[in-house]
Amino acid sequence: MTAAQADLQIDRPRVADGAALWRIARDSKVLDLNSSYSYLLWCRDFAATSAVARDERGEPVGFVTGYVRPDRPDTLLVWQVAVDEAYRGRRLAAALLDGLAARTAAERGLTTLETTISPDNTASQRLFTSFAERHGARLEREVLFDTGLFPDGPHEPEVLYRIGPLPATAR
Repeated sequence: MTAAQADLQIDRPRVADGAALWRIARDSKVLDLNSSYSYLLWCRDFAATSAVARDERGEPVGFVTGYVRPDRPDTLLVWQVAVDEAYRGRRLAAALLDGLAARTAAERGLTTLETTISPDNTASQRLFTSFAERHGARLEREVLFDTGLFPDGPHEPEVLYRIGPLPATAR
């Protein structure tokens, strides 16, 4: 953790954090916004595979949500990463991602991290590319969901980023 992150605490989300996670995702103006209900459920059912950064008052200022893929129990799929605008530029997203990967690898023996990123989301592309570089892991990319699969209007394709195997130091 850097000096700019020293006043922040990273831990598991709680149900009471759901509304704040929804707000942070909404305010990002980049993420596909899910219902507020889904963020509450996420904080309840997937807290073990998610992380939240809290300010000195204990309020959420960033998060990473993820889950272990049922058909690949060694793989963590990262669903969303977002940081409140006031806390951007501190490498908080990277700290959240590194912390979540290390925790879930230690607790569950995960060796691979996946996420999907749309081609216009350069911040996420940089985040996950630098994650792979920091951990000395291979990064593979392929289109997972093409534009035509989305029923709700124009949507860029979602590109799968598969990172692994993660070194033992991240596990």
